[in-house]
Formats: sequence, structure tokens, C-alpha cells
Amino acid sequence: MVRVNQKRRRPLAAAGAASRRADALALANFVVLGLPDGMLGTAWPSMRETFAAPVGDLGLILLLATTGSVLVTAFVGTLIQRLGVPALLAVAGSCAALGYAGFALAPGFGLVLGVAVLAGASAGMMDAGLNTAIALSGRQRLLNLLHGCYGIGTAIGPLAVTAAILTGSWRPAYLALVVLDLVIACSWLRLGRRAGPASASARGAKEPEVQSPEAQSPEAQSAQAQPAEAQPAEARPAEAQPAEAQPAEALAQSAGTGPAEPRWSRRGYGSVVAAGLSVFFLYTGLEVGAGQWEATFCRGHLDLSPAATGVATFGYWGALTAVRICLALVPRPVAPRSVVRYGSALAVLAAAVIWWQPGPAGTVLAFAVLGGALAGVFPALVTLTPVRIGERRARHVIAWQVGAAAAGGAGISAVIGLLIGTAGLAVLGPALTALAILVVLAELFLARLAPVGPPASSAVTIPERSANDPRLG
Repeated sequence: MVRVNQKRRRPLAAAGAASRRADALALANFVVLGLPDGMLGTAWPSMRETFAAPVGDLGLILLLATTGSVLVTAFVGTLIQRLGVPALLAVAGSCAALGYAGFALAPGFGLVLGVAVLAGASAGMMDAGLNTAIALSGRQRLLNLLHGCYGIGTAIGPLAVTAAILTGSWRPAYLALVVLDLVIACSWLRLGRRAGPASASARGAKEPEVQSPEAQSPEAQSAQAQPAEAQPAEARPAEAQPAEAQPAEALAQSAGTGPAEPRWSRRGYGSVVAAGLSVFFLYTGLEVGAGQWEATFCRGHLDLSPAATGVATFGYWGALTAVRICLALVPRPVAPRSVVRYGSALAVLAAAVIWWQPGPAGTVLAFAVLGGALAGVFPALVTLTPVRIGERRARHVIAWQVGAAAAGGAGISAVIGLLIGTAGLAVLGPALTALAILVVLAELFLARLAPVGPPASSAVTIPERSANDPRLG
């Protein structure tokens, strides 16, 4: 009989504690990642007065930030393999602190544009690194909660900037962001140093300790003398048990986890990847464009006060956050395909109401509904990627998708800025409606190229890993 020494359980428990620490730090990292995305739109009216910049120059900041993000995400898959996730995120936090220190201390608008590239690169490393690690672990709830934490950051961001503006300047909000980024960087560095010996001890603990024949009881010796087929399934080693008797988690890990690799021709694979990148590009352009330009729209077109504008912007990001957290905590996970379809359709209706503008209150409420409708789409799309193209390809494609999302968020927001500069703030509603319709059409095309099955089964396509999975270590 195989007996596992009680002392061997301690490394496994340590590995589980390390995994929980990594999960908690990942969630905190995404809160910090969301802060600047929520801050910039609210801070921009005051920032442009400080630097005497045109209203459309917000698009330049976003365009430069996305340049850094896209360049980095092209290599994130390789960097994860060489450095590991903790080291990559420690570097990202340090770069973010340096970039936002430039925002807080910039004497002129030129320096803000210069450090925007560094800030975007750091965001790309954080976003792509954590999305890839968690999506490949098959933990759909954690992925929703991760993006819910991003929403918490984007919801807190406008309030932090509003509080700073009411005290006299927007700059203290960015100084606080520098401190938080440094804390995140140091935490990942510390976790990475601990993860090395912890992972090694956990791997060693997986080897069961087999007692010598002299130390075994007569019953154990007779059990070992029996053929493997005659022994009870629970008494055999895992490798001697039939596949159906092994735990599902062990099977998932031994098989590389996730569904079987789909077989694609080179042309078909390229078409699916391109279609997926277009969906991420358009979706994030809609999400970020609405969030970044809402504050300027509320102040310049709806004539709201700075305090009311901060609350209105909080409503958009707050709805985004609340729905994501609800999707992570519901007893029965909602099928990712249903989240994408119904969320995208509701976004079209909300954007149309913003175009209609039924008074300031109705328009602000429509922004909140738009945020709630879009909340689950991004994590659901990431979750479906390994299902569509297989886990091996998804290791790199998810990072490319995050890069496409960054490009859409900045590029489309920049285009909206150019439209606003040419035609006025009233063009925001029609632009958001057109984007929402394009998201629906692009997702339908992707689903036709790479269907994922009926909604009833798509929620259980990806196996959940155990809490001891050291994916982030």
C-alpha cells in the first residue's frame, strides 16, 4: 500500500497558500491597472487647462500609450516563458511608477506625451500577463473577478481625481498612483522570490513516499503482492488507475488542461485570429471611448458641474464593476457565449439612448447601462479563446488580443477626439452607436468561423483548476 507521509502535506499546503497570495495580488494589480483608465478622462478637462492643450489632444495621449502597449504585448508570451509572470509584473509595476511620476511632475504637455508610451507599455505587460496566466488555467470565475477588480479601479479613479481637483490640483492623484504601482512591483518581486523554492518543494511533495517492506504492515505487504487489477481503485497509485477513476483535475493537468486542440488549416487559423483581434479592437474602443469621453461630454455638452461629472463617470465604471463581480459570484456560471451576445445587444440600445439624449439624467443613466452591458464581454471573449483555437496557440494569441484591445481603446478614442474637434461633442452618441453595432457584427462573424457550441454547454467546456495550481508562480 502507498502511504503519503504526513510531513509531505506541508509543502502542498505552502503551495496552496502561495497560490492564494498570487490570486489576491493579481486582483489588487488589476485594481491599480484600472485606476489610470478611470482617472485620465476625469482629469483631462483640468489637465488641458494646466497645459493650455486643445480638447482633442486627449486622443494623442491615448494613441502614444497604446503604441507602447501594442509593442509589448507582441512579446508577452515569450517573456512569460523566459521570466515567469511574477518577474514580468514586477518590471511592469516599476515602469508604471516611472511613467505616472512623469504625469504628476510634468512642467509641460510634451513630457506627458513622452511618458505616455512607458505607461502604456507597463499596462500592456500587466494586462496581457495576467489575462494569459489566468485564462489558460481555465478559472472563469477568477477571470471575471479579475476584470471586476479592474472595474473597481476605473470606478475609484474618477473619484480620486475629483477629490484632488477639489483640493486645488489633479496632480496629487497621480502621485498616489505612483506609490501604489511601486507597492505592486515590490509585492510581485517578493512573491517571485518565494515561488521558486515553494514550487520546487511542491513538486517534490507530489512524489508519494513508499515505505520499505520491513516498515509495512502484513496487510500492506499482501496488498502489494496482489495484481494491480485486484486491488481497490483507491489503493492503487494514480498511474495504475483507469482514466475514469482519476480525479478530473489531475487529468486536466496531465493532458495540458482545457479542451482538445482544434485542428485548423493555416488559412483558417489566420482568419479566426484576425476576426478575434477585430472583435477585441472594436469592443475595447467602445468601452474605453465611452469612459474616456463621458466626462468631457457631461461638462461641455450637458453642462454638468465638476462634482456631478465625477459622479456620472463613476456610474459608468461602477456599473461595469458591479456586473463583473456579480458574474464571478453567481452560483452557476453564465455561459460566456451568452454574456457576449446579450451584452453586445444591450450595448447597442444604451448607445442609441445616448445619441437620443433624453435629458441629462436619462443620458447619464444610459452611460451606466452601457457600462453594465459591456461588463462581461471582455473576460468572456478571453475565456472562449482557448476553446476556439486550443490552449497551445492561445498562450500567444491572448496577448495579441490584449494588444489589439489596447490599440482599439487608444486608436478609436483618438478618432472620436478628432470627430469631436471637427463636429462637436454631439457626435459622441452616433459614434458609440456605430461602434456597438460593429461589435455585434464582428462577433457574429467570429462565431461563424469558430463556433463554440450551444450556450448550455459552453459554460462547462473549460475545466476549473485546483486552488494549488501554481500558474502565477
